[in-house]
Amino acid sequence: MNTGPADPGYELPGTAGAIPEAAGELDAACEAEAACETAEAACEALADQATPPGNLAGETKAVIPTTCRAREVLQRVGDKWSVLAIDLLGQGTMRFTELHRAIDGITARMLTVTLRGLERDGIVTRTIHPVIPPRVEYALTPMGRTLLNTIGQLVSWTDSHLPEIEAARAAYDARHPAE
Repeated sequence: MNTGPADPGYELPGTAGAIPEAAGELDAACEAEAACETAEAACEALADQATPPGNLAGETKAVIPTTCRAREVLQRVGDKWSVLAIDLLGQGTMRFTELHRAIDGITARMLTVTLRGLERDGIVTRTIHPVIPPRVEYALTPMGRTLLNTIGQLVSWTDSHLPEIEAARAAYDARHPAE
């Protein structure tokens, strides 16, 4: 448990001379973990409130829109990079460099993070072929394939409404000039 700031001059083991960006990433990760714990506690409290005291076994609970864990998965699946990666992997197995070239604007680091998260959630498989140089391929799992219809509809909707979205943005920007 964190009880406050560390003594002046104290460094975590292995962090001597750490790069400031790494320290910033560590701080961000710690803040995110704390926020997640707070949200989880709030969800548990909400779940407790949703079941009135004395609820009989046959009665249904009040509906909670989405559980905390489901929101975490939706955050991963709904991420713009994940949507694009899943859509591309729907065409078949791809190597990292193929995905990187096909997803405009994504950095190698962000693609790595995205693919690891999708692999962790069981949506993508990563296969390492023991050849020199090593060949790594990514493919959708059977569960990941179940997302293709939904994601395909989202991508199609976006493509078909781009002119309207651009017009709406231009109108908004004209009404709200940058300060």
